[in-house]
Amino acid sequence: MSDIHLTLACEDYDRTRALRDGRVKPDGIQLNYLVLPVEEIFWRMLRYEEFDVAELSMGAFLVAAAQGRRSFVAIPVFPSRTFRHRCIFVNTSSGIERPEDLRGKRMGVPEYTMTASVWLRGLLQHDYGIAPEEIYWFQGGEEQPGRKDRVDFDLPPKIRLEVIPQDSTLNQMIESGEIDALMSPRMPTCFLRGSPRVRRLFPDFKQTEMDYFRRTGIFPIMHAIVIRKGVCEENPWAAQSLYKAFCDAKDLCFSQIYDSNILRVSLPWDIAEYEETARLMGHDYWPYGFAVNRHVLETLHSYLFEQGLIKQKLGLEKLFAPSTLEAFKI
Repeated sequence: MSDIHLTLACEDYDRTRALRDGRVKPDGIQLNYLVLPVEEIFWRMLRYEEFDVAELSMGAFLVAAAQGRRSFVAIPVFPSRTFRHRCIFVNTSSGIERPEDLRGKRMGVPEYTMTASVWLRGLLQHDYGIAPEEIYWFQGGEEQPGRKDRVDFDLPPKIRLEVIPQDSTLNQMIESGEIDALMSPRMPTCFLRGSPRVRRLFPDFKQTEMDYFRRTGIFPIMHAIVIRKGVCEENPWAAQSLYKAFCDAKDLCFSQIYDSNILRVSLPWDIAEYEETARLMGHDYWPYGFAVNRHVLETLHSYLFEQGLIKQKLGLEKLFAPSTLEAFKI
């Protein structure tokens, strides 16, 4: 049987690069790897289902599934995961010095449903006692006017969400003081250029995030790999083939991280960073698989439910290809 041809839309990560350059090939599949910005991938996949396989926002995937849209089947590959304390920025004239000061303040967010903001609202509520309804929310483009949410959603009446003017950006508004704070996975350009009017809420974010992991054991999942349902129906074996290939690519990446012979990453102390991370999180700190990530997935799922973005709990296992939930043994 000849290989099938599938198009994968995914960012360029070290843990997926072996799939892109051909060092790892999925059994029975010729993969056309398109490197695109994640915002573009999510928009095109959720709106038009353009790709056979794609990296997708975990939050948007769960919201769509809860609305009855089951166009995609996930595999337990999580190419993007990151701590998000670093992603809250505040205007220096806002009077915000600590998380509790966010009560009653104006918070910008590019998309209310984006996974990063779901995680951040969850930790603000559970770690600092600040409920989403205690903040005034402003949604819109961070750097470009007119950004829209990728998925439709209904909010609880107690949530105050306003769309910013079509000619405004959150970057402009955080610097000018029109909003007090910004919650975004991308650092705003005003912060990047060193504006004295904008700073992080958590200046020592690394220590704060490490403490969070010590308390919770959570390394937040942002994105998963999904396959169009039709691809899985026509080729039931493809999900497992792709899952194995993503695992092999990640294993190859991690075998090279701890190579002190040469510097593969342009950071002089990358080995020290790896060793510190491994001491805290273990050597396999980026695990694929459903069971090992169940606690993280269930936490995100609970936050979506608490925040009113999904109206009923989902059976998470049912959203993943069954063949990827268990493995054969020799």
